[in-house]
Amino acid sequence: MFTLPKAAEPLVRAFSGAFTRPTFQRVTLLILGVILSLRRRTITGILRALGPLAQRHWSDFHRVLCCRVGSTCSLGCGLVAMILERVTEDQPVVGPADHTHPQHQGKHVYGKGRHHDACRSTHSHRVSVWGHNWVTLAIHIKVPFCSRPWALPVLVALVRPEEWNPQHGRRHKTPTRRAMQLLAMLMHGFPERKLMLVGDGGYASHELARFCHRHQEHVTLGSRFHPQANLYEAPANRRSRNAGRPPVKGRKLPMPHDVGQPSKGQRFTVDAWGGGPRCVELSSGEGHGFKAKNSGGRVPVRWVFVDDLTSTHRDESFHGTDPALAREKIVGRFTGRWSIEVTFQEVRAHLGFTTVRNGSRKSVLRTAPCRLGLFSLVSLMLARAGEAQTPKAASGPWYPKTEATFSDAMRTVRRQCWQEIFRIPGQHAGVTKLPTRLRITLLDHLSQVA
Repeated sequence: MFTLPKAAEPLVRAFSGAFTRPTFQRVTLLILGVILSLRRRTITGILRALGPLAQRHWSDFHRVLCCRVGSTCSLGCGLVAMILERVTEDQPVVGPADHTHPQHQGKHVYGKGRHHDACRSTHSHRVSVWGHNWVTLAIHIKVPFCSRPWALPVLVALVRPEEWNPQHGRRHKTPTRRAMQLLAMLMHGFPERKLMLVGDGGYASHELARFCHRHQEHVTLGSRFHPQANLYEAPANRRSRNAGRPPVKGRKLPMPHDVGQPSKGQRFTVDAWGGGPRCVELSSGEGHGFKAKNSGGRVPVRWVFVDDLTSTHRDESFHGTDPALAREKIVGRFTGRWSIEVTFQEVRAHLGFTTVRNGSRKSVLRTAPCRLGLFSLVSLMLARAGEAQTPKAASGPWYPKTEATFSDAMRTVRRQCWQEIFRIPGQHAGVTKLPTRLRITLLDHLSQVA
């Protein structure tokens, strides 16, 4: 029996075509169990949270991930269609991309390797973790209960270790190439929408910029600008055809930090990385990025040098593959990329992203994308709900909050799920006989601890 909230019913049923009817019923129960449980969200922990609702054998739920037929790519494209309904055609589709490294125990886990952890590393100390490397493409949307946009994950790909691929007869693909595959999937599925891809320094590659420039009618890249990147003018047209090979680049241009520091740029106020507005000076220019080896040619870019007037952040350079894009928008879109970092943290804390214990190929390739997709599903569920179901910020004197976060969203959805469970006829008839105040108190405690 369907026990998810009413606002979630059309969202979840939109994915029913990707499963058989029995499998879809188990998938619905697994979604409910992840929402209700606050323990380790393994299959066993989810079944403990469901209790008598999971009437089938426990092995049937394990086989949903490791044996049943299904494609996470088709589910991701369906999720994209739902999200784009909330983004009008006159608004840009901002898509932050990043990779995360959840640690995973076990010797025989598929695709596991040793990866650099940028969050724990510093300029002088490098930290590596054992686990998976997931490249995630998200889409920014505005939710009615928060002022900042939320990054909803839609497409996910696993980056296998470089030493692992030759042993299994696979060609190695870097995170940049994985991101290009996700972009190609999005462009083929939604050719009428244009995406503004935003990535950190790991995606500031000439290869990705060349790809976005080649498909500039569909996607534009905005990222950090490498301090040692080569900038050139466009090559001059040669009048004589017998003067040898035509040039592929023009005169070398100075670096952005050399141009921006001596001169005074125009002052702007931009949103910092989760720290509110910040006053900066912006200097910009245009040029052509060029990389001779396996580059595919030059790329026209617009670079922006950011001089922090508050002296709290170091000066940085950014670039975009659309020369017509305003410089303050290039910086603003990049600083808004921080929402995907918040998404990774919330998925780890509230959806058990790092508590999985599976190791087979199919279960590994399905579990992590489904956990990230559940974040988007919960956010869309509350974005579609009415004003009465909007989550409120659970703050106190020890932790004041002005806006609702994903923990408040989970608390609201969990409460709605328990209300639906208590309405099941013949199983919880005694709950409806409780006094109203006692029933509300019971729901408040269940939404917090169960």
